[in-house]
Amino acid sequence: MPPPSATLCLLRQAGRTAVTSSSRIAFFSTLPSQNLIVSKRSSCSPAAPATSSPRMHRRFATDKKSHPFVLSHPSEVDHPPADSTSESPKPSRGRIVCITSGKGGVGKTTSAASFATGLAQRGHATCVVDFDIGLRNLDIHLGVERRVIFDFIHVLQEECSLHQALIADKKVKGLYMLAASQTRDKDSLTVEGVERVLAELAERFDYVVLDSPAGIESGARHAMYFCDDAIVVTNPELSSCRDADKMIGFVSSRSRRAELGGDGCLPVSQTLLITRYDPVRAEAEESLAITDMKELLGLPVIGVIPESKDVLTCTNLGTPIISMGDEHPAAGAYMDMVDRFLGNEKELRFVTPEPVSFFKRFFG
Repeated sequence: MPPPSATLCLLRQAGRTAVTSSSRIAFFSTLPSQNLIVSKRSSCSPAAPATSSPRMHRRFATDKKSHPFVLSHPSEVDHPPADSTSESPKPSRGRIVCITSGKGGVGKTTSAASFATGLAQRGHATCVVDFDIGLRNLDIHLGVERRVIFDFIHVLQEECSLHQALIADKKVKGLYMLAASQTRDKDSLTVEGVERVLAELAERFDYVVLDSPAGIESGARHAMYFCDDAIVVTNPELSSCRDADKMIGFVSSRSRRAELGGDGCLPVSQTLLITRYDPVRAEAEESLAITDMKELLGLPVIGVIPESKDVLTCTNLGTPIISMGDEHPAAGAYMDMVDRFLGNEKELRFVTPEPVSFFKRFFG
């Protein structure tokens, strides 16, 4: 029998071990269940620490075999099922159109507002969504900035219903807007949340127009990922075209249609919209010509919008420039753009210099 002092030491050591073990069990029992690894051979033990935050590395890749399509498969829009009650088959959902560019300040929001207005004027139920989270401007272009109560992030995080956040246009029937948040950042966007909101919008509207922020950051990538059509906006300058070319490559390779390629869906339909075009400067070779941009970017031109001082005036008044009517050069060009998108053939207008009269040449 060991001496009393040694026995006391053994008892104290055993007590410390028991306390330590019970403390560990109590600590791990408070951890969330997803942080524990449970196996038959061993007791609960903490999972290995994550090497990076999932917020920083969202997966845009989609497993086409197992992914539950909240937003229906693109093939249902490209090849809608035949309906025995009608001659022309109707798609199961509306088309998602992304207005995008590589460079900022080329007129995406101006074009998105006029394009969506033109679709609604032609009888198509249309919703235009501002994807520039933190820096919204689309509400100003449509003149509804004072009516924004809920925004896109509120809907995405289920803080309100989509019906509560949609704002009906005051002048054009069938046109609605979903505003971006001014108080959140683009990290609030998730692939699953964006898909859920777009799926609900596509069920209600014929066209969902996405006003994408410039560049290839999170907001732009989420906007272009689910699109069926992409309208790439550029100015007739080299830097704008170079950035647009980069965006064309992203849409071609990083969209959901690209990931599902060969699975019964077509690639994203991409077209080119040229804004702030001045035919006089193009003829004088002070800016790029239409043929130069078509050759550089390799996309069909859906519209050429001439330079106009009235664009700024309409923005300040909260009225899309297309509302000025067909006789106005910029408004008429946007109307032609909408008609071409809907499949109608329209000759390009306002792309050649106006003839200068003798008196104007003589007197200046």
